[in-house]
Amino acid sequence: MNIDLYQVDAFASKPFEGNPAAVCPLETWLDDALLQAIATENNLSETAFFVPTESGYHLRWFTPSVEVDLCGHATLAAAWVIFNVLGDSAETLQFETRSGQLLVQRDGNELAMDFPAKVVEPLAMEAEVKAGLGINEIEALLISDDIVVVVNDVQLIESLAPDMQQLKRLPGRGIVVTAKGSDVDFVSRWFGPKVGVEEDPVTGSAHTSLAPYWAKKLGKQQLTARQGGDRKGALSCEIEGDRVIIKGRVAPYLKGVITLPSQ
Repeated sequence: MNIDLYQVDAFASKPFEGNPAAVCPLETWLDDALLQAIATENNLSETAFFVPTESGYHLRWFTPSVEVDLCGHATLAAAWVIFNVLGDSAETLQFETRSGQLLVQRDGNELAMDFPAKVVEPLAMEAEVKAGLGINEIEALLISDDIVVVVNDVQLIESLAPDMQQLKRLPGRGIVVTAKGSDVDFVSRWFGPKVGVEEDPVTGSAHTSLAPYWAKKLGKQQLTARQGGDRKGALSCEIEGDRVIIKGRVAPYLKGVITLPSQ
């Protein structure tokens, strides 16, 4: 049994930027254990699998450890493969996912994802979060799917060296640290050791919480963002009611074939 595999860099203008994701188009769903084994073997933060449906595509995402409810960069990657490799001529793709229906449409050289906005709430775990991140000052501490840590110093974002074992003890899917940017509206880094991803270079889904927060704080509906440590990617966000439009580019890197014994 052969499965096509495409590795692309999402939120990137050229290879070796942004966030790499593997994309595997399928005709029908394989056993969940096999999907997880493929994602584990790929050893990227996310592997996206999709199957055609009458209205679009059924899309699922796997880290090397678990299936997740929402992944932005692998959605962007899957849409790029559908548009540019499989030749789907639709202007807008409809994905059925564990987070409901997600839409991705062409927008010039970018792809625009329509995601539900997340509401953040205060979190009273400042001492534990400071210990996990190795920092002394926090401007705001919030939680939605992820813990959102707002700091005043953008340089602190660059120097973070978290204690991954301590982060595993915290609630939520992962933890994102963010600050107001200088050349962009805000910057961030995301850590998810609990789901098998110590650091994700660019986490589209985290911006469903970050974008509404910064939109309110900065008083603007359209924002530019950058995420990452040593490896970075760029994206833009627009608030439309209870939705967040997340835009980015995709750079192709690799095409291959997974060869497996027949089931």
